[in-house]
Amino acid sequence: MPIATPEKYAEMLDAAKAGAYAFPAINVSSSQTLNAALQGFADAGSDGIIQVSTGGAEYLSGPTRKDMVTGSVAFAAYAAEVAKNYPVNIALHTDHCPKDKLDGFVRPLLDLSAERVKRGEAPLFQSHMWDGSAVPLEENLTIAGELLEKCIAAKIILEIEVGVVGGEEDGVENEINEKLYSTPEDAIATAKALGYGERGYYMTALTFGNVHGVYKPGNVKLRPEVLKAAQEAVVGEFGLEAGSKPFHLVFHGGSGSTAQEISDAVDYGVVKMNVDTDTQYAFTRPVAAHMFNNYDGVLKVDGEVGNKKAYDPRAWGKAAEAGMAARVVEACEHLRSAGRSLG
Repeated sequence: MPIATPEKYAEMLDAAKAGAYAFPAINVSSSQTLNAALQGFADAGSDGIIQVSTGGAEYLSGPTRKDMVTGSVAFAAYAAEVAKNYPVNIALHTDHCPKDKLDGFVRPLLDLSAERVKRGEAPLFQSHMWDGSAVPLEENLTIAGELLEKCIAAKIILEIEVGVVGGEEDGVENEINEKLYSTPEDAIATAKALGYGERGYYMTALTFGNVHGVYKPGNVKLRPEVLKAAQEAVVGEFGLEAGSKPFHLVFHGGSGSTAQEISDAVDYGVVKMNVDTDTQYAFTRPVAAHMFNNYDGVLKVDGEVGNKKAYDPRAWGKAAEAGMAARVVEACEHLRSAGRSLG
């Protein structure tokens, strides 16, 4: 199917919140990982989100070029073409963008999409993330307000982060401490600055102990009840319908989370969960197995010629994509999106 229209993407997110499920947002950095994500969503019968980080966008432009905008545009163009052959709805997203990279990443991409929309075309991406976790909340929300206006004009959904995600991703590292837990006051301030949906569509990554990176279950102290308290605080502050979930929430740093923690987070309004570390491993593990099992074919050992069928990148690439696709299916099952494509 074609890449989701802005209207279809909003429908996907609304349906997820109403139906208490969420979409895996799979980070990719190549055509191979993109194809693996597409296959995984198709195998699961799930709509989904595929995203690039600043580092992923640089890599996609060529590892010696490191041009985030070029890599993002190339990724979006390729994805738009190959996604047509898969029977699910896919939205494209750009991941964590800190303040010092806004002018070299999100703002230029927003301008490109705004120009496309003026010509009657679809935006390049369906959503962009502004990561203001490293700046004071007031500044974070001021920049978010400016970006929200630009996103509305370009028919794009904004994602913001209120709170801090621990661990390391793309060179950004944060300590693991109490700052990892957003407060009800943070949620109310966000709603006062950006509304709760009535001014323009946005998603909110409230933090509840989230940590980027590789952690065994139990080492990350998640408190999904933080999300419930945030939703309830906004409902009470603005007199909204009791039990409603005003925020479309995002779950970052999910590696090592328990099934119960994921389930609770989705129940409290999470509609998007980023998946990166686990799918990176799922892609690379079959490659390692291929190299070990075909050692004398991959390498020209003792002056021999090796086995072209073993070192052809497609040989290990297919195994890698299959491994990652299977992990995407697993993520869809955990988040309850499997079998629920809107078609």
